[in-house]
Amino acid sequence: MIEPKQKLRPLPAFIFMTRWLQLPLYLGLILAQCVYVFHFWVELKDLIGAVMGNEASLQHILEAVAVHAPTPEAAAAAAHAPAKLTETTIMLVVLGLIDVVMISNLLVMVIIGGYETFISRMNLDSHPDQPEWLSHVNASVLKTKLAMAIIGISSIHLLKTFINAAVYDPQTLIAQTVIHVVFLLSALAISYTDRITTLTHNESH
Repeated sequence: MIEPKQKLRPLPAFIFMTRWLQLPLYLGLILAQCVYVFHFWVELKDLIGAVMGNEASLQHILEAVAVHAPTPEAAAAAAHAPAKLTETTIMLVVLGLIDVVMISNLLVMVIIGGYETFISRMNLDSHPDQPEWLSHVNASVLKTKLAMAIIGISSIHLLKTFINAAVYDPQTLIAQTVIHVVFLLSALAISYTDRITTLTHNESH
């Protein structure tokens, strides 16, 4: 016999209902996702226009990948940057597009995973497009996946820096590398902590 659900007392029910205050935050992230989609297509349109010989698109692309040199020596090196579309310029633009996609993926994980974890179930079990990771998402899994996504984004930025290494001073290169390593160590610590928590939880049962 199925026991009837116990009705929450007014105060706990009100406190539990306040989780819906997070809804405008996730709707705001959806708007941010729209901004990233628009930015992606603007950059892609200009890249295609530059390849086809459009001068305005070419200037926009060159300005987009230009690096503001932190030292006079680096500025002198940047002054000799090519004024046409090169393989390096294309690579930098494509890396920028990949960066946008990875941040967009991060937004999707935060929006869907956060809503599912902290607000309400989405009941997508029978949906053919349900993300594989959503079936077992919780706060720990979400933190681990967010950490991995941040590492991917950091990797793209570090690669872009190394491609333009000539216009950066050694301190900047070292600092960005150290920050990336810190992201890696943080993700490993989160994964290890989650593993210990899972093992402890299983042993207690």
